[in-house]
Amino acid sequence: MTRRNVIAILSLAGVFLATYLSLYKLGYIGSLACGTGDCELVQASRWSKFLGLPVAVWGVGFYCAMFAVSLAGSFGSLTGTRPVSVLLVAMSGCGVLFSAWLTWLEIARIHAICRYCVVSAGLVLLLFVLCVRELHEHTPGAA
Repeated sequence: MTRRNVIAILSLAGVFLATYLSLYKLGYIGSLACGTGDCELVQASRWSKFLGLPVAVWGVGFYCAMFAVSLAGSFGSLTGTRPVSVLLVAMSGCGVLFSAWLTWLEIARIHAICRYCVVSAGLVLLLFVLCVRELHEHTPGAA
């Protein structure tokens, strides 16, 4: 199993997590199964939308894009190519910055923590680390 396969699997896990939160935010699920934290408070805050869409929906798009790029980069002529590695680092880097901003909002503005959001932020950070390591492998002259 290659690192890109692991990135694809973790991205798919993120798709499921963000889809669950999206279904709640869009009213398809009555309440969140959140034993700890204040998930519903975070989801009801004014910062739960970005550019008119629920943040969780953006998360679904992000994780789907990461899944598609990492999967496409695992087969055929794109296998192990540096441009795919660069794209994955750029995408996951944007995800880390967005997740950091959302985490700051939870702590500093909402004063509540959603455990699903924490898991998503950790997942995005792990994806970024894996993508950077994968890029390093495909950098000429890298040790």
